[in-house]
Amino acid sequence: MKVAIVHYWLVNMRGGEKVVEALCEIFPDADIYTHVYDPGAISEIIKSHRIRTTFIDKLPQAAKRYQAYLPLMPLALEQLDLRNYDLIISSESGPAKGVILSPDNLHVCYCHTPMRYVWEMYFDYRRRSGTIVKMLMPFLIHYLRLWDIASAARVDHFIANSSYVAKRIKKHYRREAEVIHPPVDTSSFYQSEDDGDFYLMVGQLVPYKRTDLAVEAFNRLGKKLIVIGDGEELPSLKKIAHSNIQFLGYQPFSTICDHYARCKALIFPGLEDFGIVPVEAMAAGRPVIAFGKGGALDTVIDGVTGLFFYEQSTNALINAIGAYENAQHRFSKSIIINHARCFEKEVFKKNILSSIDKLMNQQVGREGIA
Repeated sequence: MKVAIVHYWLVNMRGGEKVVEALCEIFPDADIYTHVYDPGAISEIIKSHRIRTTFIDKLPQAAKRYQAYLPLMPLALEQLDLRNYDLIISSESGPAKGVILSPDNLHVCYCHTPMRYVWEMYFDYRRRSGTIVKMLMPFLIHYLRLWDIASAARVDHFIANSSYVAKRIKKHYRREAEVIHPPVDTSSFYQSEDDGDFYLMVGQLVPYKRTDLAVEAFNRLGKKLIVIGDGEELPSLKKIAHSNIQFLGYQPFSTICDHYARCKALIFPGLEDFGIVPVEAMAAGRPVIAFGKGGALDTVIDGVTGLFFYEQSTNALINAIGAYENAQHRFSKSIIINHARCFEKEVFKKNILSSIDKLMNQQVGREGIA
């Protein structure tokens, strides 16, 4: 079986690229197509495959300014001739699923999220944009929405990374989606008997992560919070944070693992499509205090591996932290770790293979009837 993997861009190793890496292990002979490729930022597993780029990769400073070329990406995708492949897997959260195929190809889209900046987060992105971008966005995004809906019709089968994303696919594309959670390298994390005196946040410091909510809550509580991560909000968050809140900025993986293992609990106040960070914290045996919406509903078990709060407000988060401190003795590290193992890479690979085998058999059956 000849397989092609289409990914929006290969310029870092985040959750989407970890999915591509696992797909590369499932299909060791697959070819990879992407808009922009930075070899220095990608794992050896991915680099061992033949990687082809669209014309976007040849544009000025593409590796750094790839998002500026977003309006050209639909056109770039439609120039790729993938008709000789039996199976095409598009890894979608930017333009990836819009390739042109023949009736003989099977196109499976693993959807991390329908493009946030095109749909429900459009107004947030536009509000934070500069004057020129703010003027152009309504026209460009209108065009991208039309293309996004049209390209969804080119997909034979959608797989969503969470129930929340499946719901968004249903809303925006009017398509059903199978749910297969993305792979998390749970074996890389460890538990510690050294219980720290701090709560923890890990991730990019961007508005939708709602780090500001955690800072406001811990300003009032006076409890210790450590924030690991960098991003556009770091300067403003530092200005409002009290001395009990420590910002470590970007940290290597070993430091993140150490803090997961020793924190009292992970604070997760944002609305995420899936959210790998809570699974990583649980793999270290630590509970998660999370906003009870989005991907967290698939990963955290309320009262067993963490606690939910259901309003993105300072008071709701403070109340959840208080409830956790009153009940923290009831949380079992071994139960939390065993739950996290449900999201490990081998589970993902098994589920993906099972789904694709079923789809291929159905396609062969239809061709036989025809």
